[in-house]
Parts: sequence; structure tokens; C-alpha cells
Amino acid sequence: METQPNHQPPQPVALVVDDEPLIRMDTADMVADEGYAVIEAQTADEAFHFLEDHHSLQLVVTDIQTGGPMNGCELAWEVKRRWPHICVVVASGAVRPNDGDLPPSAIFIAKPISAGVVHKAIEEYCGKANVR
Repeated sequence: METQPNHQPPQPVALVVDDEPLIRMDTADMVADEGYAVIEAQTADEAFHFLEDHHSLQLVVTDIQTGGPMNGCELAWEVKRRWPHICVVVASGAVRPNDGDLPPSAIFIAKPISAGVVHKAIEEYCGKANVR
């Protein structure tokens, strides 16, 4: 009897952007716990350059204040303009976006974030329930 190979769907990929290394690592761990392979970037510019070569990502989680010439809000707009299929979650503990700062299809979450907040955002907004 011939056995069929175990074809598992490819793991979704997320990009986590934050200039604070410990916060970035913590956020990356929470996103990974949701079943994503995670790539980390320190600045929005670094993230954007990565996206230009790897726009098959499913999720971008970015801080607003990332350092560098491009901030997280600008990154969110550019991602949604060029790659509308990517789910964008923007977070900040210092700045709350005003109306129009984020594309309508992006979601904002206030820091400090928890695993529960990340799970809820991904499940409800990105439609990635039970990605694991």
C-alpha cells in the first residue's frame, strides 16, 4: 500500500517592526505563537525594503515610532497601497493615530500589548483563526 505524503499548508509569514529590540522580540514571540513564521525589522525603512523583495507576507505588525525617515503610519499606507492583501496592525504606547493617519483597512492597538490582544487582532481582523 502506498502512503500519501503529508502536505501541510505553508506557514504564513509576518513582519514585526519596532526599534526597541526587547519589545520587537516580545511582539515577534506573540505573533509566532499565532502560527506565523516571523521576520523582524528595526525600522519602517528596513521593513519596506524587505517587503519590496518579499511581498508574499500575510501580516505586518509595526510600531508607529520606528526611527528613520519613514514611520509606522507611512509604512502602513505604503503596504496597503502596494500590497493590499497584507494585513497591517499598527501599535503604539506613546502616540495615538488621528483620523486619516492610517489606511481604513489597517488596525491600531495600544501598547503595552499582550498575547490576548495580538490573538484577537489576528483572529478578528486578519482572519487567521487557528493558524497553528
